[in-house]
Amino acid sequence: MKQRQTARSVSARKGGEKIVMLTAYDYPSARMAEDAGADILLVGDSLAMVVLGHPDTLSVTVEEMVHHCKAVSRGAQRALVVGDLPFLSYEAGPTQALESAGRLVKEGGVRAVKLEGGREVLPQVDALLAAGIPVMGHVGLTPQRLARLGGFRVQGRDAATAQAILDDAVALSRAGCFAVVLECVPAALARVITAVLEAPTIGIGAGPQCDGQVLVFHDVLGIHEGIRPSFVKRYAELGATGREALTAYAAEVRQGRFPGPEQVFSMEEQHLEGLTVDGRPARSYLREPAA
Repeated sequence: MKQRQTARSVSARKGGEKIVMLTAYDYPSARMAEDAGADILLVGDSLAMVVLGHPDTLSVTVEEMVHHCKAVSRGAQRALVVGDLPFLSYEAGPTQALESAGRLVKEGGVRAVKLEGGREVLPQVDALLAAGIPVMGHVGLTPQRLARLGGFRVQGRDAATAQAILDDAVALSRAGCFAVVLECVPAALARVITAVLEAPTIGIGAGPQCDGQVLVFHDVLGIHEGIRPSFVKRYAELGATGREALTAYAAEVRQGRFPGPEQVFSMEEQHLEGLTVDGRPARSYLREPAA
């Protein structure tokens, strides 16, 4: 087994071997992602969309995040499990952030948390780090702020917004974040930020020159049928394959072909002889198969 990953070991990967991060939401996805070589398992608030069926990430609660963090933590033996702080679970200030993050750590079993935002969340970051909770930052496209950003769109394409994203990333790194996610920003900007920051960058729609990459589990496997960002590469189409398998199962049930002989347990017929219902032999109730 490879070395168990920690916030410290991930941070030390800056400029070295690329960091592999995948989302995971339950025990099976955690086992699959870790077996595939993921260094970090993010229990993302994307849970709201790809697992719980919400149209965006805003509806997921701390309680729901704790539930799924527990399952992922049980499945992770080597990877670092990071829990996303959901919308309105930290924005009110350091006290709220500590309460929410504390639940993900103590009840959910995660070993780090992620929160969206830049300089405006530095008080929360400071409080979490002071309490011994490692923090991953997240700048660029921040899905919890879609209403303000105007939807899923590339951020930082002009000088002013690029400078703001750079300033936010630098502030998070200097505050002590062990890694910073760069979402949906031009590759050229991500390259500059990666060069400037002491903390490793994890890209998603930010080009190949980040220190690592993250994608959503359901997007990689082609399970999620909702939004398909152009920066996502689908490595399989398990949604279509799964539907074909389930359709075949339903057809075999209706046709009486499942279960077949190989799925059936046998017993000696003599043990059925004495079975009765209201004094009547139970076997007398049997109907002959239709011709």
